[in-house]
Amino acid sequence: MLDLTQETRALSAAIAGVVALLFFVLHRRIPAFPALLLAALLTGIAGGLSPDAVISSIQNGMGGVLGFIAVVVGLGALLGAFLEAGGGAHALARSIISQRSPGLGRYGLGFAGILIAIPVFFDVGLILLIPLVRALAKRAAKPAIAFGLPLLAGLAAGHAFIPPTPGPVAVADILGAPLGLVILCGLIAGIPAMLIAGPIYSVIAESRGWLAFGSVEDAETDQDIMFAPSLAWKALAVIAFPIVLIVASALAGSTEDNAGLIAQSIAFVGHPFVALLIACGLAALLLGPAEVADVAGNLNVKKSKIRDAIERAFEPTAAIILVTGAGGAFKQVLIDTGVGAVLAKSALGMGLTPLVAGFALAAIVRVAQGSATVAMLTAAGLVAPIAAASGMDAYGLALLTISIAAGASVLSHVNDSGFWLVSRYFGLSMTETMQSWTVASTIVGAVGFALILVMSLFA
Repeated sequence: MLDLTQETRALSAAIAGVVALLFFVLHRRIPAFPALLLAALLTGIAGGLSPDAVISSIQNGMGGVLGFIAVVVGLGALLGAFLEAGGGAHALARSIISQRSPGLGRYGLGFAGILIAIPVFFDVGLILLIPLVRALAKRAAKPAIAFGLPLLAGLAAGHAFIPPTPGPVAVADILGAPLGLVILCGLIAGIPAMLIAGPIYSVIAESRGWLAFGSVEDAETDQDIMFAPSLAWKALAVIAFPIVLIVASALAGSTEDNAGLIAQSIAFVGHPFVALLIACGLAALLLGPAEVADVAGNLNVKKSKIRDAIERAFEPTAAIILVTGAGGAFKQVLIDTGVGAVLAKSALGMGLTPLVAGFALAAIVRVAQGSATVAMLTAAGLVAPIAAASGMDAYGLALLTISIAAGASVLSHVNDSGFWLVSRYFGLSMTETMQSWTVASTIVGAVGFALILVMSLFA
């Protein structure tokens, strides 16, 4: 009876904590960082922890997550700043779509989006590439959103599914999933999700008249900018380099003979800290300001521009790091109150797999409060005990990471800042944005989750 009472109290506390979190964010408009901390405090007290134990739990949870996440997010932001300021991101995107037909241009924008979203944030990628979208739309006499959807789908899939972007990195750390396997699973799920939600859906939507022209400005071009011919290849190398190292480390660690000098060396350079640090150094060497010049041959990108880009890149990382740390604190409180074990027992008793639970919980929180990052962290904290109880291996944890990311990608609507960013840049009304971007974001999440379920059959 006492055990049953404690289980009921812990479960009730967890439900109350999630409800309180949504209330703080939606009704009181409290930022996600203090809202998560408040929810963690209330959940811990209501779950039966002493005040000292609650504070200790929050401290341990936040410190444990940030010890890894802060370094990865910071280095990823630095890498993105070099790609932005050095012109690498723009040059790579333009080389992918240059001189191609409008139909192929849609696919090119999708792949450009998924590549560029790996080192830079969603909104930065959109701002960088919106001139190319408008130029293609003007050349083809089509709505800008017809080319914007492939780019947006690529940005969304890359940002949600493929580390070192913050969301999947944080979820992988909470679940204990190897980052190399998460990258592989994210690529396998993310590329088809981008293709279906972007180029394919945009063609269908355009043929049925669902895409509005919007009140966009005249297409901006970059005809006055000359990029060194090799700049796109350098940018691609900078993006691919850390991914290859991290994946190689994961593959080397999965072999039976992983104690040799070669395996240890690969594991060292393939650790996200080392791989991203090397990539940042490579970017500084290859993507310097001398790589971009105007037609007169004068430098168009000064060292001050790179410094400004780095400062801008670090501004959003503070919020991301704090929110991620608070999510780790909330997760730790859920574990220490015992609610994790209760949820695991209930979910497994109902036959609910961790993959389905992770997707559903992330989708519910995403639709309720809008932030994909908060949705991922909340779902990861709730599902981690279920994964542990079910005895998931490294491959299963990687699939679970992408499943949670897929749930956090669906139904971008009016409570999501990205929704209004798309609306503003493409000159769309709220209804027109829902008919295009909301549907596309849902397809990204749904297709990604479906592919994860298929991949789980081979576990």
